[in-house]
Amino acid sequence: MYRTHTCGELRIGNAGQTVTLAGWVQKSRKLGGMTFVDLRDRYGITQLVVDATADAPLVETASSLGREWVIQVTGTVVERQSKNAKMPTGDIEISLSEIKVLNKANIPPFTIEDESDGGEELRAKYRYLDLRRNPLQKALKLRHQIAHEVRNYLDAKNFLEIETPYLIKSTPEGARDFVVPSRMNPGQFYALPQSPQTFKQLLMVAGYDRYFQIVRCFRDEDLRADRQPEFTQIDCEMSFVDQEDVLDTFEGMMRTLFKNVLNVEIEGRIPRMSWYDAMDFYGSDKPDIRFGMKIHEITDKVQGHGFSVFDSVEYVGAINVEGAAEYTRKQIDEITEWVKRPQVGAKGLVYIKINADGSIKSSVDKFYSAEELKAVADYMEAKAGDMILVLCGAKRKTQTMLGVLRLEMGNRLGLRDPFNFAPLWVVDFPLFEWDDETQRFYAMHHPFTAPKPEHLELYYSDKKEDLEKVCANAYDFVLNGTELGGGSIRIHEADMQQRMFEILGISKEDAEYKFGFIINAFKFGAPPHGGLAFGFDRVCSLFGGQETIRDYIAFPKNNQGRDVMIDSPSYIDQEQMDELFLESKASKE
Repeated sequence: MYRTHTCGELRIGNAGQTVTLAGWVQKSRKLGGMTFVDLRDRYGITQLVVDATADAPLVETASSLGREWVIQVTGTVVERQSKNAKMPTGDIEISLSEIKVLNKANIPPFTIEDESDGGEELRAKYRYLDLRRNPLQKALKLRHQIAHEVRNYLDAKNFLEIETPYLIKSTPEGARDFVVPSRMNPGQFYALPQSPQTFKQLLMVAGYDRYFQIVRCFRDEDLRADRQPEFTQIDCEMSFVDQEDVLDTFEGMMRTLFKNVLNVEIEGRIPRMSWYDAMDFYGSDKPDIRFGMKIHEITDKVQGHGFSVFDSVEYVGAINVEGAAEYTRKQIDEITEWVKRPQVGAKGLVYIKINADGSIKSSVDKFYSAEELKAVADYMEAKAGDMILVLCGAKRKTQTMLGVLRLEMGNRLGLRDPFNFAPLWVVDFPLFEWDDETQRFYAMHHPFTAPKPEHLELYYSDKKEDLEKVCANAYDFVLNGTELGGGSIRIHEADMQQRMFEILGISKEDAEYKFGFIINAFKFGAPPHGGLAFGFDRVCSLFGGQETIRDYIAFPKNNQGRDVMIDSPSYIDQEQMDELFLESKASKE
């Protein structure tokens, strides 16, 4: 037996016991005639001590130990004279009688501490060392706990966990697919699934009325902090349900996760907001409702006063930043430059300050009287000490810019506490998006999303303006400004599905080639069904109070989609290329 206890297990009640521990040397130090060693495993740290009066070989071995050496020790649990209240094991130490070196280690390229001195790229290269750090171990433990709670909840609700294939057919309607060449079928390719969408619908046709899977998905798209080329979904589907059934089931799941994982009670019904209200008031389809600062349209309040910037645009919108009237001109100029960045896209920024004495100062006060500016302030419900920030332009674009500015001001004012949780359902999305460049409609979600029942007449209309009014029977679960999950009630009738393909400009031949298997399945008695998928990595990161998902994935990729630890992707040799009937146009230089 390598150990009788873990390094996080022993307490004062174990004093006097002879124990054996095994782990990694966190650090070693000498104080007077004593050698102290911190021994670490994933359960914690225990202090070891060797007295200078001990056997010479034991003292010599203790003195030679280096960082990250793997050792096995035996000794007696004793009460520490200098206790450490910050450590669970801080009341005791192990007086050693034996040390066995199991494996020496090179000096690590960075410190294995909570706050490491290694940069992100260096730690990624040595990810197996980075994973020894306590923050990452806590993150992966949290991931395990959430997965466990999800399985328990869904099992109690009669869901079956069923695996679906990873090698499927490419249907490039959304993000780019990762493709896999088939050796046995020369010139043909599998695709890795962006989600198990069609398979879970086929399981509904097959009569498995409650399915779930914590499943790997793949998308070849540009990366960012909360996006990876391979990611994990909590994928779910239900038969004989409407939107309310789905929302109630998974609202219950999220409540359970908050309670059992974080000990947080979500009071009352989770609020619901239409996509149109989300865009109008928050400039985002995933609004952060932890704070106010709603967007207000003030077009009719500011046009017609001779200020050409406002007079020449479709829309003027504003947010009221409470308590920001104390901002200096330098601070306002800095915010103005911030909104001009390409990531935001504004051409400028107008401000209206309501000073502490009630007087008003604005960057456009030569165009507006004090009374006219006060009318805007009253409409915005601004009070003394507040500052109104104004942007203008095309409606949706300006609302989006104001939404980004709102989040930035929320960050600057400390209004976005990561452990203040504000969940939200966003509903009533448009079913279609019109693209002026290609002159065609695209599905806002995917081509299997059903229209709202009350919009069926519009759905079968040939008029563009009618189709733009059709709402999807779809819903997103949003938490603190992040979309955690989304889904819809699906189309389950062949005629309605064919109509969807017509609107999207997918010919019968293309539809048959890409989706023939599911179209045919619908002809054999498909039940009404719907579901959703949660981004499991995002759930983990938000529950851990982080924006990036990388620490919650054992072996993530970097921003270029590379695993720098194993140097992947990489070239394959010519023999493999020939076996797969492939030729590469890329230079190996």
